[in-house]
Amino acid sequence: MRISIIAASNRQPAWVTAGFEDYAKRLRGRCTLALVEVPLAKRSGANVAARVLEIEGERMLAAIPKGAHVVAVDVTGAPWSTQQLGGSLRAWLELGVPVALLIGGPDGLAPACFARAAERWALSRLTLPHGLARVVVAEALYRAWAVLEGHPYHRA
Repeated sequence: MRISIIAASNRQPAWVTAGFEDYAKRLRGRCTLALVEVPLAKRSGANVAARVLEIEGERMLAAIPKGAHVVAVDVTGAPWSTQQLGGSLRAWLELGVPVALLIGGPDGLAPACFARAAERWALSRLTLPHGLARVVVAEALYRAWAVLEGHPYHRA
């Protein structure tokens, strides 16, 4: 199963890149993780927040692999435990299609992204910086996959 995190973002600090890459490297074999960054829309007086969100949403939707199962990562989603995420991974694997996880930029996700998503996942009720969110998503995916594979990484 190929999972893509599609994130609206400009350049992130080195710790974000290193954190994501560490967990992405650990996911290999039947489950792989990739990052697709779409640039943030220019914020100016002419581009009001709604238009910025629309532009970013269009870019994110264009980056979704054909036929993918789409999950919006957003504070309005369902909070999943590691075991629940593992169940989702199992279900996604059975679908036999790519999975795309959408992480919005500073203004969140566009309504069109929510409309395209089959599920919504909340990492926390806290609003997280999008760079940190991608690291948390990568770690959570690796942990849930480790549970499915019987790997000792998860000990809770």
